[in-house]
Amino acid sequence: MNKIKLTQDENLSIKVSYPLLPSDQQRFDLYFSLPDEMGISPKTLAEEHYFHSSIQSHSAYYSDQLHLPLVRSRFISQKKGEQSDYRLNLNLFSYQIRIALDTDIKQTLKLKECEEFYPRAIELAEQITGLLKKLRRYTPPDRKLRAYFENADNYLSWQVEQSFLKLLSRAPKSSEFTSERNFLKTLCRNENQYREENQYNSQVTLGDPNRITNKMRLLQRLIEYGVVFQKQVKNLNTNLNRFVRGTVTAVIMAFVMLLVLNARTNFTEVTIALIAMLGVIYGLREIFKDDITRIIWRRIQKGLPKWKIIYRHSVNKNRIASQTIWLEYIRNKDLPQQVDQLFQTRRQQNKQAAQLLHFRSDTKVNAKGFLPGYEAIQQRFYFNLTPFIRFLKRGEGRLYSLENGKITKQAVERRYQINVVLMHTDKQNQQQSQRFKITLNRSNIINIEAIQTEEDKI
Repeated sequence: MNKIKLTQDENLSIKVSYPLLPSDQQRFDLYFSLPDEMGISPKTLAEEHYFHSSIQSHSAYYSDQLHLPLVRSRFISQKKGEQSDYRLNLNLFSYQIRIALDTDIKQTLKLKECEEFYPRAIELAEQITGLLKKLRRYTPPDRKLRAYFENADNYLSWQVEQSFLKLLSRAPKSSEFTSERNFLKTLCRNENQYREENQYNSQVTLGDPNRITNKMRLLQRLIEYGVVFQKQVKNLNTNLNRFVRGTVTAVIMAFVMLLVLNARTNFTEVTIALIAMLGVIYGLREIFKDDITRIIWRRIQKGLPKWKIIYRHSVNKNRIASQTIWLEYIRNKDLPQQVDQLFQTRRQQNKQAAQLLHFRSDTKVNAKGFLPGYEAIQQRFYFNLTPFIRFLKRGEGRLYSLENGKITKQAVERRYQINVVLMHTDKQNQQQSQRFKITLNRSNIINIEAIQTEEDKI
């Protein structure tokens, strides 16, 4: 599955990402197999609540040429091109640098040997230094344009410093690479000094870690203007839901009125028995109205899309793409044969009773072309798994063993396993599917393992 990828994002979240071409159409399905011991069901975790609280979507211009930003330095010169395009070109350049830096830092941290780690870190430092020089080669004299430049320059300088400090904090220790470590520390000090000389941040802001972090998050959102698309979420079933609730209420009220009229004909006078019977009738109406409405609504809603997401360019407001979203609990018999076969490849001891949750996204790209230099946009979905583990037991267990006549004990953590099947369908209706085994505890994801099969290999 080289087009679509499932990876870990944060401690308890996963990310699904795939590229989209102009006038493209793609579909991806995600099937969660949640063991019953997790306590997840339509009663404890409603689909609507999980969608709005734990599923995030993100769409932006994308290029796989991470080390060669397509918006070259000459495009961020006011002397070349329209003045109105300066902010967009600057943001494209800055966003591309940030994506490249984040990707390379993660790849470098995977290197555990000093002989591989430090040369790669030095190469990365030299690349990012060259890109920053290109950015700072031209400072616009116009006050409004200069504000855009300072925001981008301030954020990238801070992000570079934080990224390399993180890299050094997790670097393998070795006295043989002291000069390399000093080189990276010098880069961090130079960027810190650069921001101080330009007075980008006040002393009050610098003295409060929360203030400086929140300011940089704001600057990050500012450089995403024109690059990350604006998102509008629409509920597709609002009017249908109102019609169902209104119809159920009308039917129940008609039945209640029929009972009331029959009761009134049997009692010629207002008595305690009549009042009691009317109270029982209206009480039963309140008890069963919501339950009946919920049952009927779930049956009508089954298989129907629930949301539509529209992405627009934040500058010209043109529609870039649209998505139709499904999210519902399903039964085993509702699984496609291909997905069911992948779930059946589990070992016998892992075949626990489970609740199945199905997410589906159909994406259609409306734009027939993108900005110069960009041939694709990247679609990303983030799934937070925190709601899945909120009912799990806390704490650790103990493992006892007898060694040389002595009893020893070791602390062991409780781990749980979620099976996920990812299925992707492209414009030519070609399908690829892959099963993943996600091992996690209450704090973070321990491992995500792609299960190899004979038919589908990553």
